[in-house]
Amino acid sequence: MFQKILIANRGEIAVRIIRACRELGIPTVAVYSEGDKDALHTMLADEAICIGPAPSSQSYLNMESILSAAVSLKADAIHPGFGFLSENSKFATLCRKCGITFIGPEPEVISRMGNKSEARNTMMAAGVPVVPGSREPVYTPEQGKAVAQEIGYPVMVKAASGGGGRGMRVVECAEDFEDQFLTAQRESVSGFSDDTMYIERYIQNPRHIEFQVMADSLGNVVHLGERDCSIQRRHQKLIEESPSFALGKELREKMGEAAVRAAKAAGYTNAGTIEFLLEPDGNFYFMEMNTRIQVEHPVTEAVTGVDMIQEQIRIAAGLPLSFRQEEIRLKGHAIEVRINAENPDKNFMPCPGTVKNIHFPGGNGVRVDSAIYNGYRIPPYYDSMILKLIVHGPDRDAAIRKMKSALGELIIEGVDTNLEFQYEILCHPAYMEGRTDTAFIEKYFE
Repeated sequence: MFQKILIANRGEIAVRIIRACRELGIPTVAVYSEGDKDALHTMLADEAICIGPAPSSQSYLNMESILSAAVSLKADAIHPGFGFLSENSKFATLCRKCGITFIGPEPEVISRMGNKSEARNTMMAAGVPVVPGSREPVYTPEQGKAVAQEIGYPVMVKAASGGGGRGMRVVECAEDFEDQFLTAQRESVSGFSDDTMYIERYIQNPRHIEFQVMADSLGNVVHLGERDCSIQRRHQKLIEESPSFALGKELREKMGEAAVRAAKAAGYTNAGTIEFLLEPDGNFYFMEMNTRIQVEHPVTEAVTGVDMIQEQIRIAAGLPLSFRQEEIRLKGHAIEVRINAENPDKNFMPCPGTVKNIHFPGGNGVRVDSAIYNGYRIPPYYDSMILKLIVHGPDRDAAIRKMKSALGELIIEGVDTNLEFQYEILCHPAYMEGRTDTAFIEKYFE
């Protein structure tokens, strides 16, 4: 097992990893920017070291500073969390060159699955259903228009290296194609330094279903069931739950087998997520693979009892998975809501500031993952998510009631949040009846 783990992240995920390491008896190193000098993760870790100024480009994305910290403090492994460098194959390669274990998949796999065009081809070769679209990279509007003509409108233009909704455009007709393509391509170059695009048929109003997979270095691959992430705003997830209301036993097994097949085809190790689009008729298509732990991993932990961060660490240390597929059972129902420091009445404008008073809910089946505290100043430099509230109940109706109760107890004063907006979603008849898809927010709230 590792002697010391450096956490190359911040906020609630850094706190989550520190707690997992404590339970395993592994000392931790927290890195922080000048803007995070009073952050909770710096206080909970055994050691903490500043790696640069507040902007993430000069701190949490500064590979040299992070690796220098790991070497100087004798950390033999790095956990990247999610975001920042978690899916950066160059960083994983540099860790390997420095003799430091990157707690995640091999850099070659990150690179292959991070390129959406290459990932599609890998899935097709493995017999995993994919959305009809381009087989080769697309670089010009003329190339893209030819593909769109072949598969039929509407189509989705996507950045091959994209994520989080950036570098994506829906094109309804040929007349709009060139303008939308070039706009998406500019976003891709700006956000990912990559002008490679691909085209696929636009699946209208599907459910977003993702399967959690875990794979060790001995060839064992297991899925831990699904999460329904259909409640989204502009491709950003708001509420996640497990299991999905839309999946019966037969479809769950079929999609789970496809997810395991996908992970094996990629030569995958550690924790990863296979994301699918699910149509009302039961047809599903591979969308992408996230080669890291997900924000919403707690709902899977709630229904399976698996500590996914500890399992990540065990796998990275060369140990086999601590469970077999037949041992995984989804018990009850779990829901997670993301609480962001933002104002929904002002177009979800980020609202950094000082937390003046906070009260976390509690009780059986209630979990709070957060790094904020009374007097904490939420910095303006990073993602606006400040808290994840997770509940677990015997069934979906019970979980919804428990989440409403927990949100009613949650108090965050001093900054605006989306708490009431999330409560309204949970109270909407369509949500309570399980009639959700990726257009839910647009249909009922925009």
